[in-house]
Amino acid sequence: MPIYEYECRHCGQQFEFLVRAGGADPSCPKCQSAELERLLSIPAVQSESTHGLAMKAAKKRDKISASDQARAQREYELHHND
Repeated sequence: MPIYEYECRHCGQQFEFLVRAGGADPSCPKCQSAELERLLSIPAVQSESTHGLAMKAAKKRDKISASDQARAQREYELHHND
């Protein structure tokens, strides 16, 4: 079931809609108009290499966050244990 991006020709609202087999046609969530234009969107493709890069970046971000949290905890303990 694909997710398509639409833009309402009436009010300009952009939104995503999950298209189901035999389901209802999309309408604008803002003005309920059925005058829509389906937009071209970039497909989300993930390979082993892009997944590996994303995981590496996430681990680096988490390590920095953990270090910052540990530093904040030490500072809290130093100033509040008097």
